[in-house]
Amino acid sequence: MDGESQAQREARLRSLWLKLDTKRKGTLDFEALKRGLVAANHPLKDADNMIKDMLTACDIDHDGKISYDEFCRFCTETEKELWQLFQSIDKDHSGKLDKGELSSAFERAGVAVSSARLDRFFSYIDKDRDGTIDFNEWRDFLLFIPASSPGLGAVISYYQNTTKLTSEGDVHLSDEALQGLGYFLAGGLSGITSRTATAPLDRLKVYLIAQTGNAEDTINAVKSAKPLSAAQHGVRTLWNACQHLWAAGGMRSLFAGNGLNVIKVMPESSVKFGAYEASKRAIAKLEGHNDPKQIKSSSMFAAGGIAGMIAQATVYPLDTLKFQMQCETVAGGEHGTRLIMHTAKKMWARNGIVAFYRGLPMGLVGMFPYAAIDLSVFETLKKRVIARNRAKNPNLKHDEDALPNNFTLALMGGFSGAFGASIVYPLNLLRTRLQSQGTISHPRTYTGMMDVTRQTIQGEGVRGLFKGLTPNLLKVVPAVSITYVVYENTKKFLHLQ
Repeated sequence: MDGESQAQREARLRSLWLKLDTKRKGTLDFEALKRGLVAANHPLKDADNMIKDMLTACDIDHDGKISYDEFCRFCTETEKELWQLFQSIDKDHSGKLDKGELSSAFERAGVAVSSARLDRFFSYIDKDRDGTIDFNEWRDFLLFIPASSPGLGAVISYYQNTTKLTSEGDVHLSDEALQGLGYFLAGGLSGITSRTATAPLDRLKVYLIAQTGNAEDTINAVKSAKPLSAAQHGVRTLWNACQHLWAAGGMRSLFAGNGLNVIKVMPESSVKFGAYEASKRAIAKLEGHNDPKQIKSSSMFAAGGIAGMIAQATVYPLDTLKFQMQCETVAGGEHGTRLIMHTAKKMWARNGIVAFYRGLPMGLVGMFPYAAIDLSVFETLKKRVIARNRAKNPNLKHDEDALPNNFTLALMGGFSGAFGASIVYPLNLLRTRLQSQGTISHPRTYTGMMDVTRQTIQGEGVRGLFKGLTPNLLKVVPAVSITYVVYENTKKFLHLQ
């Protein structure tokens, strides 16, 4: 094959065997094979499942070990299959493959590969960087592929499910856990960026929620069918709130609690998006097709809700501490770390660990529909835009090439987030009041979910359930938009599906 003599092939296989058989025992079990791959710095060294598959394929007598004869037989058969596949792709019979030939071959085989993924696949195999792949490069990368009669589907699966680029541009192999880590990183980075950018609006929302006044002027204007007057009263309320917050400490007051937001947002956003991807994969397996992109709409809704609840429960104590701290921020009072420590000690002295979980049931009840609506609406919109882009441009053969641009992503994220937040806002208001009870800004205390609901409606009417909705929506649109833009671009940068 490819001009190599029998003696050259035997010498090459013997050299490869000696690299793997580091202890010169003459046989390789799983541990020995893994040790040899590590010593040879082979890309397969960290992919335990694929090493086991290779061992099974080589082990003809099923004794759990590979002998040199079994190794040679496996390599010989695999090389023949790889040579036939190589020749079927090499349409101009030049002895080398270019990107055009590979792209056409994948298309003929019905294997969807994006342009970006094809570029990465090609550049990794093309070791001498001459713009083509010869058979030696093709064989050296795919020799240990654990499949009889490997086709292009098996080849790209072998590559894309296991290879990852490091910061130096090197490639190593790992199990799916590393891809999961990428989702957590993407989620965390997007959350930190968006929360910091919208921290003043979040501070304004919490301040308004903590206020228990009746806002009689606004209510009377609404009852008198004077929408303009009602709007003026609403704007005046927002302006007065902004003035009060500024008087409490200037810019520092507007960003009170943002440090806790940054601390909690990495685990919260990471767990949310990571759990969402994991939930979609698990549901796809239950549905029997193993494709997260093809799960039902109801399944997508459930995956989003589960992810939101898991994330909420993970960071709930930090969330409560943040609300308490924001409601204790006053002019001339403590700020920063000192206020955080003072607030945490005060909460612990009052009710111990229970104080940090006030309102958790209501938070989980509200989080499921919000996260489910937010994530499922966004995914649905993204699928529609991808389908539209591919319909407009037939050259976009893969979903990754037809992704929405950043502006469209921002619009979709803002709409899905605002829609979800509006639906569950009363639940979030009641939860926030449970979390911030007994503070300077919100001195009321409650015995539980029923009590906070009763006191709010009795004291402020149904309208009281929507206090702070305006700054919340003003916050949600940019926050969610930034989150999804950063998340989707980080996924793209990390080559996540």
